[in-house]
Amino acid sequence: MEAKIVTLPGDGIGPEVVTEGVKALQAVADRYGHRFTFEEALIGGCAIAATGSPLPEETLEACQQADAVFMGAVGDPKYDDPRSPVRPEQGLLGLRKGLEVFANLRPVKLYKQLLHASTIKPEVIADVDLLVVRELTGGIYFGERGRESVDGVRAAYDTMFYTEPEIERVVRLAFDLARRRRKKVTSVDKANVLESSRLWRETAKRVAGDYPDVEFESMYVDIAAMRLVRYPGVFDVIVTGNMFGDILTDEASMIAGSMGMLPSGAIGAHKPGLFEPIHGSAPKYTGQNVVNPIATILSAAMLLRYSLELDEEAQAIEDAVEAVLAEGYRTRDIHEESTILVGTREMGNLITERIRLKG
Repeated sequence: MEAKIVTLPGDGIGPEVVTEGVKALQAVADRYGHRFTFEEALIGGCAIAATGSPLPEETLEACQQADAVFMGAVGDPKYDDPRSPVRPEQGLLGLRKGLEVFANLRPVKLYKQLLHASTIKPEVIADVDLLVVRELTGGIYFGERGRESVDGVRAAYDTMFYTEPEIERVVRLAFDLARRRRKKVTSVDKANVLESSRLWRETAKRVAGDYPDVEFESMYVDIAAMRLVRYPGVFDVIVTGNMFGDILTDEASMIAGSMGMLPSGAIGAHKPGLFEPIHGSAPKYTGQNVVNPIATILSAAMLLRYSLELDEEAQAIEDAVEAVLAEGYRTRDIHEESTILVGTREMGNLITERIRLKG
């Protein structure tokens, strides 16, 4: 296969972890005889500094013409003021819109070697392997918002708005993915309070009728949050709206032991997809060779699986990660006394070596 991959290292630790992910992708290409070409572009704070825009036109055009997009992180302390007219995060939102990706896939798996790092009791966590499908282009992130004065008091509002087609397409995707897993879908909403959630629940229930082979349930978001930290093994595929998905997946990262372990991929009806770790730019750790690159490397595996349809190659990366963990190597976020502490580059090199050794 020949494939063009646009890399968006972004801000903070983004360039460091993307470097390790690219090494893993190149090792896969070498082992399986593929040809991947990589083109780097600007996004986020570094793009603002260079061009004044968090998503330059040339970046979006390059991404739209690629087979897949591989990103690090965006975010810069210089733009922490939420009133700033231009912010790095606007680049990511604009990219998602420009690529027409509507579903964010966030797998949560606890490796048996990391039981000590998880917040969950070992006796209920051994079977945790779930996938959160988060709607990405609607909801409160994109609804009408504003500020006004009410009886002389400052007020603000944000609107959670969904259309039935927006809900249906992401729910159908969740069912299709569940058919390739353990055939169970949990739709998460707040239908006892929110009208938008009532539409979500009605639509999800209707779509479920087309998948009689998949077990289905609806669940309030507060109940889902509690079960995630008490009995996470009951979930297979969770499908939910933009805001709820954002919060629940950050919560789920503690099940896996660290945000440095969780990859993600944003996909739509057409290529390319956008793949990135769920963690942020962590500027205080920039250049220190201490952050965990595994989430980014596993995002590379998702890129292979969902954009390039290379399942065996994706599995090779995932097997290499598990092998390195089994050998006792750890970055600082998942380190304990009996394991071997390594840095970002060293962890990336170890995983890359394991990928090559499998050939």
